[in-house]
Amino acid sequence: MQTTRFNRQRRLTLRWLLSGSILGITPFSPLAGTVRAMGYYPFKSEMRRVRGDVRVNGRPAQVGTAIAHGDIVTTGRDAMAVFILGKAVFLVRDDTRIELPGKPEDTLKEKAGQIIRLTRGKLLAVLRRNSTRFKTATAVIGIRGTGLYLEADPEKTYACLCYGKATLGSAVTGRELERVDTRHHESPRYIYQSPRSNGNRIATAPVINHTDAELILLESMVGRKPPFVGNAKGAY
Repeated sequence: MQTTRFNRQRRLTLRWLLSGSILGITPFSPLAGTVRAMGYYPFKSEMRRVRGDVRVNGRPAQVGTAIAHGDIVTTGRDAMAVFILGKAVFLVRDDTRIELPGKPEDTLKEKAGQIIRLTRGKLLAVLRRNSTRFKTATAVIGIRGTGLYLEADPEKTYACLCYGKATLGSAVTGRELERVDTRHHESPRYIYQSPRSNGNRIATAPVINHTDAELILLESMVGRKPPFVGNAKGAY
């Protein structure tokens, strides 16, 4: 029953993602390679898809609403949003609150780079080569160019590094728990608020609630493709 429900939700999400002109550019098209080679970045930081109650800094959002560093994006029950910030793309599921990093000139002075806070909810993100930390109530995840899926609540964080490299740490103790290097969902983890019976705050997890098709669609919105898709140049 759980698998059937998940498959139905993913089919609806993919249909929603593909509806309208959300990509702004044909996936993997020659134009994408041309604009990269010219050093020109044509993708606006803005909402690309909105379903249900989606807000930016507490104000209702719609397709085309500008997204800036320091913004807070929230979604209500049964809501969903897709937006671009710089060269990163975010798919925000229902009942989620995400705090975007401050201005690059401010945050990049910090040793660990930009910080994105997921207070609650579910987030799929694809990012270019920049040092970024994701913080939840229980986890600190440092990445440098990757695809990442997170689910956060007060007791635990689910983290799947879909591809790329990351350092997984505890937000409670501040200690590093594990370093992972993946190409295709090899190392999903749960990171807990309290130690498990074995004394660890981290445990292996299954791949849940996100798909390769979603990753491919998000990357294509900024003219890239994941490394598990053929010779995926520019996936990071």
